[in-house]
Amino acid sequence: RSSPVAALLSVSLKDTTVSSPDMTSEENNLKADLRFFFMSPCEKYRARCQLPWKLCLQLLKIVLVTTQLVLFGLSNHLVASFKEENSLAFKHLFLKGFQGAREDGNSFAVYNRQDVYDSMFYAINQYLQLHNVTVGNYGYVQDENNLTALTVCKQLYVKSPPVPSENVNRSIIDSRIETVSLVFLLYCIGFFRLVQIEISFRLKGIDLQAFQYNELPDCYEFLITITFDNTVHSGIIKIFLDSDAAIQECNDWDISDSLSKSSHYILIFDVFIMLICLMSLILCTRSIILAISLQKRFASFFLRKYNFNVCLSDRLEFLNGWYIMIIISDTMTITGSIMKMEITVKNLTTYDICSILLGTSTLFVWVGVIRYLGYFQKYNVLILTMGVAFPKVLRFCCCAGIIYLGYTFCGWIVLGPYHAKFENLSTVAECLFSLVNGDDMFATFAELQEKSNLLWLFSRLYLYSFISLFIYMILSLFIALIQDTYETIKVSNTFIQNQKVYLFYVTVTRFTSPTAPGVIFLHPFRPLFDIQHPSL
Repeated sequence: RSSPVAALLSVSLKDTTVSSPDMTSEENNLKADLRFFFMSPCEKYRARCQLPWKLCLQLLKIVLVTTQLVLFGLSNHLVASFKEENSLAFKHLFLKGFQGAREDGNSFAVYNRQDVYDSMFYAINQYLQLHNVTVGNYGYVQDENNLTALTVCKQLYVKSPPVPSENVNRSIIDSRIETVSLVFLLYCIGFFRLVQIEISFRLKGIDLQAFQYNELPDCYEFLITITFDNTVHSGIIKIFLDSDAAIQECNDWDISDSLSKSSHYILIFDVFIMLICLMSLILCTRSIILAISLQKRFASFFLRKYNFNVCLSDRLEFLNGWYIMIIISDTMTITGSIMKMEITVKNLTTYDICSILLGTSTLFVWVGVIRYLGYFQKYNVLILTMGVAFPKVLRFCCCAGIIYLGYTFCGWIVLGPYHAKFENLSTVAECLFSLVNGDDMFATFAELQEKSNLLWLFSRLYLYSFISLFIYMILSLFIALIQDTYETIKVSNTFIQNQKVYLFYVTVTRFTSPTAPGVIFLHPFRPLFDIQHPSL
């Protein structure tokens, strides 16, 4: 990397005088601005008595955003538990003989026609007598004609499929499927043509447990669908019950003063958080704009004085990635707070989207604390290790990921029909990832159905080779890669920057504070460059 600029900077670095006689005023000002730009908040305060507003604001924001997240999380857990408990209650109410879901996710299965009829009539009868049998607070949803919205439909082949016989080769197969209502023809099912039967209805409910936490309750409308699945025609009809809960606004309610005041306090707190995040967003955006302006000054000065174009890596030194992360976090917090306020007043019901926004923004806020710990040398090792090792780790993961995908596809196509953990690609990837971490190894070996000796032998070779390769080789190399970077940084006890930006502004060995004339501040990064830079 030998260049005229590097040679010039090498001479400047070896010069121990306070300021070169031929150094222009513009160059001095630029170096002073660069030095101040790369200072930590504490150093800026000592240099110009400038309070670290962004630091104070971030610390305050951590407390507020975390409190907001906890409050919303408690409310979100109430909603999730209410939906889950109602779903379980519906299965016990409308499924005859329900004893709990099986391992494959099915509620249960029936094997003869009489059981199918009994299960259908049981569900319909339970729905019609709901107020007499349930302990919950449910109501019917009526249609336009003030009738209960209960529908029973069946899907079946247009023509009967061929029955195994000696004339099967002469049969005409028609794969078309039609849907027929079964309101008055429950006994006319036709099991040879049957694909599936669906019983669907709607119920109303209300979450009263919100009163205990001084929150407004939510009104629900449950769409319940009971499916008798005969798609495979294997002699087993699987029965499923799905309940889709939609939160709706409770109309014509008189809200007590205590609930109204509690909601108002929560809304005021959310507005205050939005203002704090907006201030943080403005300050970080301002810092990025000033950084871009300083970067343009630096590049223009080098081009005019040294006829040298500053490379992209040196330009990116002015762009603080932490500020970008804070801007993203503030944007997500403001958006999530607006949605949370709408949920509080029951104008929105998007709990999942709001929880994703608030959860991700809180994650970014807490990760941003690492930036301020990095100003201390003992805490800076983690940040430096992550920054230096990240490109190497990324390249290593790309190579390991190719092998991982190969094992994923191979396990899915070969072991999928005979092993529950290899039925689809997502479960295969999850199973292999758990094996890398040493979880549930014996169960993975034991659950394989021994259909043939060849399949059993292949499964053992497949699992043993994957575990040996990833645990004893790839994972060990991965840890060694990070460990080597950590030891290198720990031994050197510093991190040498090779960007021309640092080499340029480090030549200023003192800086006079405009607020404290005559006070000289030594350059805080000077010890980092006591070692001769390898590129010079």
